[in-house]
Amino acid sequence: MTTVITGNFRLAFFPSQLNGNSVRFLFRPFTTPVFKRSLTTRVRAFSTAFVETKPTEPLVEEKEDTGGGNNGLACPICYDPLIRIGESTSYVGSTAGSNLQCNTCKKTYCGNETHLDLVASSGSKQYDESMPLAAEMFRTPVVSFLYERGWRQNFIFGGFPGPEKEFDMAKNYLKPVLGGNIIDASCGSGLFTRLFAKSGLFSLVFALDYSENMLRQCYEFIEKEENFPKEKVTLVRADISRLPFKSSSVDAVHAGAALHCWPSPSTAVAEISRVLRPGGVFVATTYILDGPFGFVPFLRTFRQNIMGIAGSHIFLSERELEDLCRTCGLVGFTCVRNGLFVMISTRKPS
Repeated sequence: MTTVITGNFRLAFFPSQLNGNSVRFLFRPFTTPVFKRSLTTRVRAFSTAFVETKPTEPLVEEKEDTGGGNNGLACPICYDPLIRIGESTSYVGSTAGSNLQCNTCKKTYCGNETHLDLVASSGSKQYDESMPLAAEMFRTPVVSFLYERGWRQNFIFGGFPGPEKEFDMAKNYLKPVLGGNIIDASCGSGLFTRLFAKSGLFSLVFALDYSENMLRQCYEFIEKEENFPKEKVTLVRADISRLPFKSSSVDAVHAGAALHCWPSPSTAVAEISRVLRPGGVFVATTYILDGPFGFVPFLRTFRQNIMGIAGSHIFLSERELEDLCRTCGLVGFTCVRNGLFVMISTRKPS
Protein backbone atom coordinates (compact mmCIF):
# COMPACT_ATOMS: atom_id res chain seq x y z
CA MET A 1 0.00 0.00 0.00
CA THR A 2 1.22 3.49 -0.87
CA THR A 3 -0.09 6.51 1.10
CA VAL A 4 0.07 10.16 0.06
CA ILE A 5 -1.24 12.86 2.45
CA THR A 6 -2.61 16.04 0.90
CA GLY A 7 -4.51 18.68 2.91
CA ASN A 8 -7.22 17.02 4.97
CA PHE A 9 -7.14 13.81 2.92
CA ARG A 10 -4.99 10.73 2.99
CA LEU A 11 -4.76 8.99 -0.39
CA ALA A 12 -4.14 5.29 -0.12
CA PHE A 13 -3.25 3.13 -3.09
CA PHE A 14 -3.82 -0.60 -2.78
CA PRO A 15 -2.40 -3.03 -5.36
CA SER A 16 -5.35 -4.88 -6.84
CA GLN A 17 -3.80 -7.05 -9.46
CA LEU A 18 -0.30 -8.10 -10.33
CA ASN A 19 0.13 -8.99 -14.01
CA GLY A 20 3.74 -9.27 -14.98
CA ASN A 21 5.22 -5.78 -14.89
CA SER A 22 1.81 -4.16 -14.91
CA VAL A 23 0.44 -3.06 -11.51
CA ARG A 24 -2.98 -1.42 -11.07
CA PHE A 25 -3.90 0.60 -7.95
CA LEU A 26 -7.30 1.32 -6.41
CA PHE A 27 -7.82 4.81 -4.97
CA ARG A 28 -9.41 4.98 -1.50
CA PRO A 29 -9.69 8.36 0.31
CA PHE A 30 -9.28 8.45 4.12
CA THR A 31 -9.78 11.54 6.24
CA THR A 32 -7.05 12.68 8.60
CA PRO A 33 -7.78 12.63 12.39
CA VAL A 34 -8.17 16.43 12.54
CA PHE A 35 -10.69 16.50 9.73
CA LYS A 36 -12.56 13.48 11.12
CA ARG A 37 -13.08 15.20 14.52
CA SER A 38 -14.21 18.40 12.82
CA LEU A 39 -16.67 16.50 10.65
CA THR A 40 -18.07 14.57 13.63
CA THR A 41 -18.64 17.79 15.60
CA ARG A 42 -20.52 19.38 12.71
CA VAL A 43 -22.73 16.32 12.18
CA ARG A 44 -23.68 16.21 15.87
CA ALA A 45 -24.55 19.90 15.93
CA PHE A 46 -26.59 19.54 12.77
CA SER A 47 -28.55 16.50 14.05
CA THR A 48 -29.22 18.06 17.47
CA ALA A 49 -30.77 21.10 15.85
CA PHE A 50 -33.37 18.93 14.16
CA VAL A 51 -34.17 16.45 16.93
CA GLU A 52 -37.60 17.03 18.48
CA THR A 53 -38.58 15.18 21.67
CA LYS A 54 -42.18 14.61 22.69
CA PRO A 55 -43.01 14.50 26.41
CA THR A 56 -45.12 11.55 27.43
CA GLU A 57 -48.41 12.35 29.14
CA PRO A 58 -49.32 10.23 32.19
CA LEU A 59 -52.67 8.48 31.97
CA VAL A 60 -53.34 9.00 35.68
CA GLU A 61 -52.03 11.83 37.78
CA GLU A 62 -49.76 10.35 40.43
CA LYS A 63 -48.14 12.53 43.04
CA GLU A 64 -46.43 11.89 46.32
CA ASP A 65 -49.16 12.46 48.85
CA THR A 66 -48.85 15.88 50.39
CA GLY A 67 -52.00 16.59 52.38
CA GLY A 68 -50.69 20.06 53.08
CA GLY A 69 -47.00 19.19 53.01
CA ASN A 70 -44.49 16.41 52.47
CA ASN A 71 -45.92 14.09 55.10
CA GLY A 72 -43.77 11.01 54.58
CA LEU A 73 -46.67 8.51 54.46
CA ALA A 74 -45.42 5.10 53.39
CA CYS A 75 -46.67 1.60 52.70
CA PRO A 76 -46.79 -0.41 55.97
CA ILE A 77 -45.65 -3.45 53.99
CA CYS A 78 -42.73 -2.04 51.97
CA TYR A 79 -42.05 1.22 53.84
CA ASP A 80 -41.78 2.88 50.42
CA PRO A 81 -43.50 6.26 49.80
CA LEU A 82 -47.18 6.24 48.94
CA ILE A 83 -48.32 8.00 45.79
CA ARG A 84 -51.75 9.59 45.73
CA ILE A 85 -53.85 8.98 42.65
CA GLY A 86 -55.91 11.91 41.46
CA GLU A 87 -56.50 15.20 43.23
CA SER A 88 -57.69 13.90 46.61
CA THR A 89 -56.05 15.20 49.78
CA SER A 90 -55.66 13.66 53.21
CA TYR A 91 -56.61 16.22 55.84
CA VAL A 92 -59.68 15.97 58.07
CA GLY A 93 -62.93 15.83 56.12
CA SER A 94 -61.29 15.13 52.74
CA THR A 95 -60.17 11.51 53.02
CA ALA A 96 -63.34 9.95 51.57
CA GLY A 97 -62.41 8.41 48.23
CA SER A 98 -58.69 9.06 48.68
CA ASN A 99 -56.51 6.47 47.01
CA LEU A 100 -52.85 5.98 47.88
CA GLN A 101 -50.70 3.44 46.09
CA CYS A 102 -47.34 1.86 46.84
CA ASN A 103 -44.99 1.96 43.86
CA THR A 104 -43.28 -1.24 44.99
CA CYS A 105 -46.01 -3.75 45.89
CA LYS A 106 -48.73 -1.82 44.00
CA LYS A 107 -51.16 -2.17 46.90
CA THR A 108 -53.80 0.57 47.07
CA TYR A 109 -54.91 2.07 50.38
CA CYS A 110 -58.24 3.86 50.60
CA GLY A 111 -59.75 6.48 52.84
CA ASN A 112 -63.28 6.86 54.13
CA GLU A 113 -65.08 9.91 55.49
CA THR A 114 -63.11 9.97 58.73
CA HIS A 115 -59.63 8.52 58.14
CA LEU A 116 -57.09 6.79 55.92
CA ASP A 117 -56.75 3.05 56.52
CA LEU A 118 -53.02 2.27 56.46
CA VAL A 119 -52.72 -1.03 58.28
CA ALA A 120 -51.10 -3.98 56.51
CA SER A 121 -54.42 -5.86 56.39
CA SER A 122 -56.25 -2.91 54.83
CA GLY A 123 -58.61 -3.99 52.04
CA SER A 124 -58.93 -7.56 53.30
CA LYS A 125 -62.46 -8.91 53.03
CA GLN A 126 -62.08 -12.07 55.09
CA TYR A 127 -59.14 -11.46 57.41
CA ASP A 128 -59.18 -9.05 60.34
CA GLU A 129 -56.18 -8.69 62.65
CA SER A 130 -57.15 -8.98 66.30
CA MET A 131 -55.17 -7.48 69.16
CA PRO A 132 -54.81 -8.56 72.80
CA LEU A 133 -57.88 -7.99 74.95
CA ALA A 134 -56.53 -4.74 76.42
CA ALA A 135 -56.17 -3.24 72.94
CA GLU A 136 -59.37 -4.72 71.48
CA MET A 137 -61.38 -3.08 74.24
CA PHE A 138 -60.65 0.34 72.75
CA ARG A 139 -62.04 -0.74 69.38
CA THR A 140 -65.55 -1.07 70.83
CA PRO A 141 -68.02 1.78 70.25
CA VAL A 142 -68.87 1.98 73.97
CA VAL A 143 -65.32 2.57 75.22
CA SER A 144 -64.59 4.94 72.33
CA PHE A 145 -67.67 6.98 73.24
CA LEU A 146 -66.86 7.04 76.96
CA TYR A 147 -63.15 7.80 76.68
CA GLU A 148 -63.50 11.59 77.00
CA ARG A 149 -66.81 11.34 78.81
CA GLY A 150 -65.51 9.98 82.09
CA TRP A 151 -62.90 7.30 81.28
CA ARG A 152 -59.87 9.59 80.87
CA GLN A 153 -60.87 11.73 83.86
CA ASN A 154 -60.30 8.75 86.17
CA PHE A 155 -56.57 8.79 85.34
CA ILE A 156 -56.16 11.50 87.97
CA PHE A 157 -56.30 8.78 90.63
CA GLY A 158 -53.13 7.27 89.15
CA GLY A 159 -51.23 10.56 89.35
CA PHE A 160 -52.00 11.92 85.87
CA PRO A 161 -52.16 15.72 86.22
CA GLY A 162 -54.77 16.18 83.49
CA PRO A 163 -54.58 16.77 79.71
CA GLU A 164 -53.85 20.53 79.83
CA LYS A 165 -51.00 20.12 82.33
CA GLU A 166 -49.64 17.08 80.48
CA PHE A 167 -49.72 19.08 77.25
CA ASP A 168 -47.71 21.90 78.84
CA MET A 169 -45.17 19.40 80.15
CA ALA A 170 -44.83 17.77 76.73
CA LYS A 171 -44.28 21.14 75.04
CA ASN A 172 -41.13 21.71 77.08
CA TYR A 173 -39.62 18.47 75.78
CA LEU A 174 -40.75 19.21 72.22
CA LYS A 175 -39.13 22.66 71.95
CA PRO A 176 -36.22 21.46 69.75
CA VAL A 177 -38.61 20.24 67.04
CA LEU A 178 -41.34 22.90 67.05
CA GLY A 179 -42.51 23.80 63.56
CA GLY A 180 -42.06 20.27 62.24
CA ASN A 181 -44.56 17.40 61.99
CA ILE A 182 -45.74 15.24 64.87
CA ILE A 183 -47.45 11.87 65.29
CA ASP A 184 -49.99 11.58 68.09
CA ALA A 185 -49.65 7.81 68.47
CA SER A 186 -52.58 5.84 69.90
CA CYS A 187 -54.46 9.14 69.83
CA GLY A 188 -57.76 7.68 71.04
CA SER A 189 -60.52 10.23 70.56
CA GLY A 190 -57.98 12.93 69.68
CA LEU A 191 -57.65 14.71 73.02
CA PHE A 192 -54.02 15.70 72.41
CA THR A 193 -54.39 15.78 68.63
CA ARG A 194 -56.70 18.75 68.97
CA LEU A 195 -54.40 20.50 71.44
CA PHE A 196 -51.40 20.10 69.12
CA ALA A 197 -53.34 21.32 66.08
CA LYS A 198 -54.85 24.37 67.77
CA SER A 199 -51.54 25.37 69.36
CA GLY A 200 -49.99 26.03 65.95
CA LEU A 201 -46.69 24.62 67.20
CA PHE A 202 -46.49 22.00 64.45
CA SER A 203 -46.96 22.21 60.69
CA LEU A 204 -48.74 18.86 60.48
CA VAL A 205 -50.34 16.55 63.06
CA PHE A 206 -50.97 12.84 62.40
CA ALA A 207 -53.64 11.30 64.61
CA LEU A 208 -52.89 7.56 64.66
CA ASP A 209 -54.93 4.81 66.24
CA TYR A 210 -55.74 1.17 65.51
CA SER A 211 -59.36 1.63 66.59
CA GLU A 212 -61.75 2.72 63.84
CA ASN A 213 -64.27 3.86 66.47
CA MET A 214 -61.72 6.02 68.26
CA LEU A 215 -60.88 7.72 64.97
CA ARG A 216 -64.57 8.33 64.32
CA GLN A 217 -64.88 9.95 67.75
CA CYS A 218 -61.82 12.06 66.98
CA TYR A 219 -63.42 13.16 63.70
CA GLU A 220 -66.71 14.05 65.42
CA PHE A 221 -64.98 16.16 68.07
CA ILE A 222 -63.00 18.03 65.40
CA GLU A 223 -66.15 18.67 63.36
CA LYS A 224 -67.80 20.29 66.38
CA GLU A 225 -64.97 22.78 66.98
CA GLU A 226 -65.17 26.19 65.35
CA ASN A 227 -62.24 27.51 63.32
CA PHE A 228 -60.36 24.27 63.77
CA PRO A 229 -57.30 24.01 61.44
CA LYS A 230 -58.41 20.83 59.66
CA GLU A 231 -55.77 21.27 56.96
CA LYS A 232 -53.10 20.53 59.57
CA VAL A 233 -54.51 17.19 60.74
CA THR A 234 -54.56 13.77 59.09
CA LEU A 235 -56.40 10.87 60.74
CA VAL A 236 -54.80 7.50 60.08
CA ARG A 237 -55.68 3.99 61.15
CA ALA A 238 -52.31 2.36 61.78
CA ASP A 239 -50.58 -0.35 63.75
CA ILE A 240 -48.03 1.05 66.21
CA SER A 241 -45.79 -1.90 65.44
CA ARG A 242 -45.86 -1.17 61.68
CA LEU A 243 -45.95 2.59 61.26
CA PRO A 244 -46.91 3.78 57.74
CA PHE A 245 -44.13 6.35 57.47
CA LYS A 246 -40.82 6.56 55.68
CA SER A 247 -37.74 6.16 57.82
CA SER A 248 -36.39 9.42 59.30
CA SER A 249 -39.42 11.44 58.15
CA VAL A 250 -41.02 12.56 61.43
CA ASP A 251 -39.90 15.29 63.84
CA ALA A 252 -41.77 14.16 66.94
CA VAL A 253 -43.91 11.34 68.31
CA HIS A 254 -46.26 11.75 71.27
CA ALA A 255 -48.05 8.88 73.01
CA GLY A 256 -50.39 9.88 75.81
CA ALA A 257 -51.35 7.13 78.28
CA ALA A 258 -50.73 4.53 75.60
CA LEU A 259 -47.44 2.70 76.03
CA HIS A 260 -48.86 0.25 78.59
CA CYS A 261 -51.57 -0.72 76.07
CA TRP A 262 -49.16 -1.70 73.28
CA PRO A 263 -48.91 -5.48 72.67
CA SER A 264 -45.13 -5.23 72.21
CA PRO A 265 -43.55 -2.05 73.64
CA SER A 266 -40.13 -2.95 72.21
CA THR A 267 -41.48 -3.33 68.65
CA ALA A 268 -43.43 -0.09 68.97
CA VAL A 269 -40.50 1.95 70.31
CA ALA A 270 -38.23 0.46 67.63
CA GLU A 271 -40.71 1.65 64.98
CA ILE A 272 -40.84 5.10 66.56
CA SER A 273 -37.04 5.22 66.48
CA ARG A 274 -37.09 4.24 62.79
CA VAL A 275 -39.46 7.00 61.67
CA LEU A 276 -37.90 9.79 63.77
CA ARG A 277 -35.48 12.12 62.05
CA PRO A 278 -32.04 12.58 63.63
CA GLY A 279 -32.70 14.84 66.60
CA GLY A 280 -36.39 13.90 66.63
CA VAL A 281 -38.14 13.65 70.01
CA PHE A 282 -40.32 10.94 71.53
CA VAL A 283 -42.53 11.93 74.49
CA ALA A 284 -44.86 9.50 76.25
CA THR A 285 -46.91 9.15 79.41
CA THR A 286 -47.79 5.86 81.02
CA TYR A 287 -48.35 4.08 84.30
CA ILE A 288 -45.21 2.88 86.02
CA LEU A 289 -44.59 -0.20 88.12
CA ASP A 290 -41.71 -0.25 90.60
CA GLY A 291 -41.04 -2.38 93.66
CA PRO A 292 -39.77 -5.97 93.47
CA PHE A 293 -41.24 -6.47 89.98
CA GLY A 294 -38.85 -3.85 88.64
CA PHE A 295 -35.66 -5.23 90.21
CA VAL A 296 -35.89 -9.02 90.51
CA PRO A 297 -35.40 -10.70 87.08
CA PHE A 298 -37.51 -13.74 87.98
CA LEU A 299 -40.45 -11.58 89.07
CA ARG A 300 -40.18 -9.40 85.95
CA THR A 301 -40.39 -12.47 83.71
CA PHE A 302 -43.26 -13.90 85.76
CA ARG A 303 -45.17 -10.61 85.55
CA GLN A 304 -44.72 -10.36 81.77
CA ASN A 305 -45.84 -13.95 81.22
CA ILE A 306 -48.97 -13.48 83.35
CA MET A 307 -49.82 -10.25 81.54
CA GLY A 308 -49.29 -11.93 78.18
CA ILE A 309 -51.64 -14.77 79.03
CA ALA A 310 -54.29 -12.45 80.45
CA GLY A 311 -53.98 -10.01 77.54
CA SER A 312 -53.79 -7.13 80.02
CA HIS A 313 -51.73 -3.96 80.11
CA ILE A 314 -47.94 -4.05 80.35
CA PHE A 315 -46.66 -1.82 83.16
CA LEU A 316 -42.90 -1.23 83.19
CA SER A 317 -40.51 0.22 85.76
CA GLU A 318 -38.47 3.37 85.21
CA ARG A 319 -35.32 1.28 84.71
CA GLU A 320 -37.07 -0.88 82.13
CA LEU A 321 -38.39 2.15 80.23
CA GLU A 322 -34.93 3.70 80.05
CA ASP A 323 -33.35 0.42 78.94
CA LEU A 324 -36.10 -0.10 76.35
CA CYS A 325 -35.45 3.31 74.76
CA ARG A 326 -31.69 2.79 74.79
CA THR A 327 -31.84 -0.62 73.13
CA CYS A 328 -34.10 0.84 70.41
CA GLY A 329 -31.50 3.47 69.50
CA LEU A 330 -32.82 6.45 71.48
CA VAL A 331 -30.73 8.62 73.78
CA GLY A 332 -31.08 11.35 76.42
CA PHE A 333 -33.74 9.59 78.49
CA THR A 334 -35.41 11.77 81.12
CA CYS A 335 -38.60 11.34 83.11
CA VAL A 336 -40.96 13.11 85.50
CA ARG A 337 -42.95 11.05 87.99
CA ASN A 338 -46.02 11.55 90.15
CA GLY A 339 -47.32 8.44 91.88
CA LEU A 340 -47.97 5.84 89.20
CA PHE A 341 -47.77 8.50 86.48
CA VAL A 342 -44.57 9.02 84.48
CA MET A 343 -43.73 11.20 81.49
CA ILE A 344 -40.65 10.12 79.59
CA SER A 345 -38.69 11.94 76.94
CA THR A 346 -35.95 10.65 74.66
CA ARG A 347 -34.59 11.49 71.22
CA LYS A 348 -33.00 10.09 68.09
CA PRO A 349 -29.23 10.78 67.98
CA SER A 350 -28.34 13.70 65.69
